[in-house]
Amino acid sequence: MAMHGSARRGSSPPAQPRGQNEPPVRASGWRRRLLNARSVASQVFLLQLAIVVILVVATLLVIVVQVRNQANDQARDEVLVSGETFANGPGMVAALESPDPTAVLQPRAEAVRERSGLDAVVVTDTDGIRLTHPDPEQIGKPFIGTIEPSLEGRTTVENAEGPMVPGGDTDVVQSVVPVLRADGSVAGIVSTSVTVKHVNRDVAGRLPVLLGTAGGALIVAAGGSGLVSRRLKRQTHGLGPAEMTRMYEHHDAVLHSVREGVLIVGADGRLLLANDEARRLLDLPADAERRRTTDLGLAPATARLLTSGESVTDAVHRVGDRLLAVNVRPVGRHGGPAGSVATLRDSTELRALAGRAELARERLQLLYDAGVGIGTTLDVARTAEELTEVAVPRFADFATIELLDAVMRGDEPDDTDAPMRRIAVRGIQDDPPLYPAGESIRFVPGSPMFQGLATGHGVLAADLAASEGWRAQDPERARRVLDHGIHSLISVPLRARGVVLGSANFWRSEQESFTPDDVSFAEELSARAAVSIDNARRYAREHTVAVTLQRSLLPHALPEQSALEVAHRYLPAEAGVGGDWFDVIPLPGARVALVVGDVVGHGLHAAATMGRLRTAVHNFSALDRAPDEVLGHLDELAARIDADETDPEGVGAGMMLGATCLYAIYDPVSGRCTLARAGHPGPVVVHPDGRSEFPDVPVSPPLGLGAGMPVETAELQLAEGSTLALYTDGLVEDRRRDLEIGFDLLRGALAETVDRSPDEVCQVVLDTVLPEQPADDVALLVARTRRIPPERVAEWDVPDDPAAVSRVRADVTRKLADWGLDEAAFATELIVSELVTNAIRYGTEPISLRLLHDRNSLICEVSDGSSTSPHLRRAKSTDEGGRGLFLVARFAHRWGTRYTGRGKVIWTEQSLHHANHAAATDSEETLLDQWGDDSGF
Repeated sequence: MAMHGSARRGSSPPAQPRGQNEPPVRASGWRRRLLNARSVASQVFLLQLAIVVILVVATLLVIVVQVRNQANDQARDEVLVSGETFANGPGMVAALESPDPTAVLQPRAEAVRERSGLDAVVVTDTDGIRLTHPDPEQIGKPFIGTIEPSLEGRTTVENAEGPMVPGGDTDVVQSVVPVLRADGSVAGIVSTSVTVKHVNRDVAGRLPVLLGTAGGALIVAAGGSGLVSRRLKRQTHGLGPAEMTRMYEHHDAVLHSVREGVLIVGADGRLLLANDEARRLLDLPADAERRRTTDLGLAPATARLLTSGESVTDAVHRVGDRLLAVNVRPVGRHGGPAGSVATLRDSTELRALAGRAELARERLQLLYDAGVGIGTTLDVARTAEELTEVAVPRFADFATIELLDAVMRGDEPDDTDAPMRRIAVRGIQDDPPLYPAGESIRFVPGSPMFQGLATGHGVLAADLAASEGWRAQDPERARRVLDHGIHSLISVPLRARGVVLGSANFWRSEQESFTPDDVSFAEELSARAAVSIDNARRYAREHTVAVTLQRSLLPHALPEQSALEVAHRYLPAEAGVGGDWFDVIPLPGARVALVVGDVVGHGLHAAATMGRLRTAVHNFSALDRAPDEVLGHLDELAARIDADETDPEGVGAGMMLGATCLYAIYDPVSGRCTLARAGHPGPVVVHPDGRSEFPDVPVSPPLGLGAGMPVETAELQLAEGSTLALYTDGLVEDRRRDLEIGFDLLRGALAETVDRSPDEVCQVVLDTVLPEQPADDVALLVARTRRIPPERVAEWDVPDDPAAVSRVRADVTRKLADWGLDEAAFATELIVSELVTNAIRYGTEPISLRLLHDRNSLICEVSDGSSTSPHLRRAKSTDEGGRGLFLVARFAHRWGTRYTGRGKVIWTEQSLHHANHAAATDSEETLLDQWGDDSGF
C-alpha cells in the first residue's frame, strides 16, 4: 500500500503545495486530524480498528466458549466414568442389600471423592433416598435429579441445582448410574458430581492469558493501523474510494473465511451481518441482511434464540439435517450499539462420531457380558440359552440357536447337512412365529442358514421380505414371521476348533435393520459362545462315558440273602462322576457284609479306581476276613495304586489321593454287627422303638494314607427290625450349610421312617437331606435286620473221641426230622461225619458242631481250636484217605474255611431248593468210583 501511495503522488500533485518557509505540522495537530472522522485516513483507521476489535472479540468469544465447552465436556466425562466405575465396583450389590448400606458405602464414597477430586459421590436406593453424601445431614433425604432412566437400567448425565455439596445450593454436573444385579435388575443408584464453579476454575485460569493475548493483539493492531494511517496520511494526504474499498474487502474476506458462522443481530431484531458460513449453515436468502430474523425462514426456536438478548452456550438446534451448536452473546452493555453476536458451529459430524463411539462402547460391554454370562455351566442346552439371553434385546429382538444332534449327545459332529434341532428361542415377545425349541430343522439350499454353514461366515438378510432363499424354507411360516414384524436376520455358524456345531440366528423386528457392520459383531459373539458350547459338549461326552463306566462297576442287583432287607440309591454328581460305591456281600453262616466307599476326586480315574477297590473288597470278603483285616488289606492296595500311578519324576499323574470305606458284617444268629471304617462317616442306627443314634465307631485314616496303622473295630448288638443306614459324605455335606445340620437332618429323617420299608426310607432320606445342587455323588444303603429264630439253630459240643461221631450223626438226623428236612438227611449225615471226623483226627479241642436252618439253605459248621485248613487233593488209588473233602464238595452247594480268634470253622451250605435227590440214592462205592485216576480233582 505504500507503493500504491507513492505512485499516486507521482501522478497527481498535491492539491495545496506548501511553501519552503511553511512550518512543519505539529504532532498534536496530526493526532487531531487523525481522529477527525471526516478524513479518509481517519475513517480507514477507525474502520481497521473496528474490524480488528470485532475479530479479536469474536475470536476471544469463540475460544472462551470452546474452553468452557471443553471443560464442561471433560466434567461430564469425568462424572460419567467415575460414576460407572463406582457403580460397577465389587461388592456394591452386596453393600446395598446389607442391613446398613450407609455404614458400608459412606466411607467408600468419601474415599473415592477425595481421591478423584469430585465434589460429591452419592448412593441412593431405588426410591431415590440418599444413602451417602459429603454432608451427613443430607443422608436419608430425597435425591435431587432424574432417576427414572436409571431405574430402567440407563445412565444419564445432567445439570442440577440443589444441596449437592456442603455449603448450600449450587449448580452441578452430575451422572446418574444404575447399580445392576447379576440378573439385570437395579439394586441402587450412584451419582457423582462436580460443581459448575469447579468446572469454571479451568476457564477462569485461562482467561488472563486469553485476555492478555487479545489485548496485546488489539494494541499491536491499533498501533499498526495508526502507523499505516499516518503513512497514508503523509503520502496521500487522505484516502480515496479505491483504497477504502480495498481495505474493506480485505477485512470482509477474513470475516467470511472463518469456519464458524458469525451473525450480528441488532436490538430491533434485524440481521446486521452474516458471514458465508452462517449463510450456508442457516440457508439464508441473499437479501438476509437488514431483514428481521423472524422473516428469514428459520425455525421459531432458533429465531427466538438469536433475538433473546441472553447469553447462550452451545445450545444445539436442528436446522434441516444439521445439528448446530449456537453461542449467543449480547453486545452494547458498555456503551456500544445494542444487539447480539451469535456464532454457529456444525456439530453433526461430531455427534455422529460420538454416536459411533457410544455404539462401540456398548458392543464392547456386550462382548464382556457375553464372556461372563455364557458358559457358566457345562450344559450344552443351558449354554445355548445363555447366548440368547445376552443377545436379546441389546443386539437383536429375537435369537434362536440350532445344534446338530451329535453335539447334544456329546459326540463329534461330522455331517453339517444333517438336520439340526432348535435348542433355544428367546425374544422380546412370547410365542413368536419362529420354529419352537425342540423342532428338528433341515435348512434348504439358498437360505441364509444354509449359506452360513457352507461358507463358515455370517450371512446378512437385511430385508427378509426380499430374501427368496429364506422364504423357500417354509413359505407359510415365512409369511407369518413377516406379518409379526420381523424384517431382518443375521445367521452365523457356530464353529469351534474348525468344527461346525450348529447355527445362531439373530432377528430384528422393532430395531433398525441389521447392517454389514453388525455381521462381524454377531460372528464375534457367536464364536465366544461356540467355544463354551464345545466345552460343554466335550464335558457331556466325558461325563456320559464316566457315568457308564461307573454304573457298569456298581452292582446291578443285590444278591439274595435272608439276614437283611436292603434298599439302595446312587446319584451321580452334576459336576462330574465320582468314586462312590456300595455292596452287599453274602458271607458263610448266613452272615452279610455291607460296604460303602468313596474315592476322592471325580471323573474316569475316580470311577476306575472305585472298580478296582470294589473288586478287591469282594476278593478279601471271599477269604471271610474280619472288617479290620479287610480294611487293612485295602489300605495296602490303595498305597500300591498310588505308587504305581506316580511317574519317574515323582509327580502323580493320576494319584488317587485317598479313599474312604465303611465295612460291616451282620450275623443274623447273634444279632451282632461288627464295623470298621477308614476315614468314612459313621453309620446311623434306628432302633425298633424309633430311637436313632450315631454309634461310636473308631475312625482310621483314609485308605492309602494309613501307613500301616492298625484299624479298630466296634460291635453293635442290633434287635430284629433295627435299621442300619450307610452313606457317603455327599449326602450330608453342602457348602451352604453346616455339616452338623446335615447329620441332624439325616437322623431326623430316619427316625420318622421306622415303620416304612427300606426302599421308602431311601426316598425319604434323599428328599429331606440331599442338597438342592449336590457337589458330590451320593451312595445310600439302608438295611433292616432280621434274625434266625433260635429253634432253627442247633449246636453240639463234640468230645475228642472218634466214637462220638455216630452219636453226633444221630442227633443231626433227629434235628433234621424236627425241621422237616428228611430229604437232606443222607447228604447232611455224610457231611457231618466227614467234617467231625477230620476235626477229631487233625484238629484240637474245643470241637463243636452247629446247624443253621436258613430259609433257602442248610448250613453246617464244625469248629476246632487249630488253624490248619483242609484242602482238596488228588488221592492215589493206594491211599486210604483223601476222598472225604471230595464227598463234602459233591453234596454241598459250597464249602470253605474261615478263621476265628480261637481257631477255624469248616462250613458247608446245602441248597434246599436244588437238593440232589439222585446223589442221595447213590451208594458210597459209586461215588468213590468217580474219584479215579481220570477224575478232575
